[in-house]
Amino acid sequence: MTECIGLFAKYWQPGKVKTRLAASIGPQRAAATYRHFVATLLARLSGCLAQKWLAYTPSEHLGEFQEIAPEGWQLELQAQGDLGDRMQAFFARRFAEGSKRVLLVGSDSPHLPLESIQQAFAQLRDSEVVLGPTEDGGYWLVGAAGRVPDIFSDIPWSTPQVWQTTMEALQAAKTSHSTLPVCYDIDTADDLQRLLGDLQARVGNDPQLDQLLELLSYSK
Repeated sequence: MTECIGLFAKYWQPGKVKTRLAASIGPQRAAATYRHFVATLLARLSGCLAQKWLAYTPSEHLGEFQEIAPEGWQLELQAQGDLGDRMQAFFARRFAEGSKRVLLVGSDSPHLPLESIQQAFAQLRDSEVVLGPTEDGGYWLVGAAGRVPDIFSDIPWSTPQVWQTTMEALQAAKTSHSTLPVCYDIDTADDLQRLLGDLQARVGNDPQLDQLLELLSYSK
């Protein structure tokens, strides 16, 4: 298959994930919320007509990821290094295997617009790179066609400068690129409340998001 989509996820260990959210709702609930995010994204992306990879970490929690991965997903341990090193390695592996267009999403936006996934694949027929910006200065999706783009080194990850620095890298490398609609990450209690409100407003439009709303409301 020439098209591939990957999901990056970390094991939902309390105190190790969603720490900003945990400051408001506690580490146990924050970890459970993050697990719901990962499971929701796996379910929502399962319908994509592309090869699907769950890139997980750390290695000792493979079993837990296998338990929630739907049929059709392949699992792969993330490479070593910072986020940029790990993303670069993911793209390099997929292109080495023969993929022509590769997308990668994170696990902080379970409500990401599914229609933008096919839009991203379509845009990669004309652009070398596609990016989905987030409101906090990062991006919720990155995609590339044909080769690994030079946009993963010297990036101030987890800061509001990620998007701007990435744009500067694209311009310096004269790499053609396109963008998708803006989405928001769920990092704080305010973000979570915003998500709950958005999910309530669209009940019935997406079964997986309806289930996420039920799970998040039950765990309050």
